[in-house]
Amino acid sequence: DWFRRQKTRNALFSNYNDFGPDGEEESSDFLEILGSDGDNPVTESAQDLFSRTETVREIESALQDLPGRQREAFLLRYWEELDVAETAAAMGCSEGSVKTHCSRAIQALHKALIAKGFKP
Repeated sequence: DWFRRQKTRNALFSNYNDFGPDGEEESSDFLEILGSDGDNPVTESAQDLFSRTETVREIESALQDLPGRQREAFLLRYWEELDVAETAAAMGCSEGSVKTHCSRAIQALHKALIAKGFKP
């Protein structure tokens, strides 16, 4: 299960910029947003590590709060890296439904993360 959690975290971090409602991509990396000072990312304080761990927990919590179909579509598309057609087949619905579920999931995650103090 550790592997699956790591893959989820990596998918969330790499796709964080997609959470914006306008689809704007920012030039900053999500890990930079989490507080990396940038001088030497290898050496970090215990406080920084704790902060990152808490941030990941908040993101995972926001994912768990999504409705089931939205969470399923989001995880299949961004965690399992399936395309729209494969996701639709796995969920037993149309491609348009997958797109709608993913869009709504991204909007809900965006709102939840903003409410928890994240800045896009």
